[in-house]
Amino acid sequence: MGDELALDLEELRQLQSLAKRPRVLSLISSEIRNLEKEPISVPVPTPTQLATGVKVPPTPALNYVTLGSFSWDQDNDKVKIYVSLEGVKQENIETDFKPMSFDVKFHDVQGKNYRCAIPKLNKEIELEKCKVLVKPTRVIITLFKASKGNWLDLHYKEDKLKPNLGKDRDPMAGIMDLMKNMYEEGDDEMKKTIAKAWTDARSGKAADPLQGYR
Repeated sequence: MGDELALDLEELRQLQSLAKRPRVLSLISSEIRNLEKEPISVPVPTPTQLATGVKVPPTPALNYVTLGSFSWDQDNDKVKIYVSLEGVKQENIETDFKPMSFDVKFHDVQGKNYRCAIPKLNKEIELEKCKVLVKPTRVIITLFKASKGNWLDLHYKEDKLKPNLGKDRDPMAGIMDLMKNMYEEGDDEMKKTIAKAWTDARSGKAADPLQGYR
């Protein structure tokens, strides 16, 4: 490689001495400068070349302990989540805030890795304002609300008891959806009652599917 580089430089310098047009001279000079800066590389065998057939083990994935128990409070502008965890260092925190979720990881806390995450929040948050504050015995995660107001819960929850009655939707379909939700969330007695009402409605015995448990 070093010999080839020297020969290239010698030939370019010869061309430079013969060239007359300014543009050609500039191009040749530029190429000479580039070659003069190029280091002479000596190939060094890599560990895999030295030990043929020996595979380097991949870096193991980090394991995290999920922090599912925490407290929280709120005001009109923000939500604060209080996580009881000692030994956390601010520089060992990894945050991932998104409009409807967050994932905060705490690395190397007394030899373990922890994470606190909510995959779908009640409402949207402002990413650039969210922060994590480390205290001696706990960590405070502050989420700033995208729109002011009260959150009924941290987690997003659909209003299952509210039938979706659009202009073009059959009202009976909304009632059937309501019955399905009540069946899924009810006790054994409620399920028996709803199942009977459902059967009667299908067989035409009852015009109103809710008649069986009103």
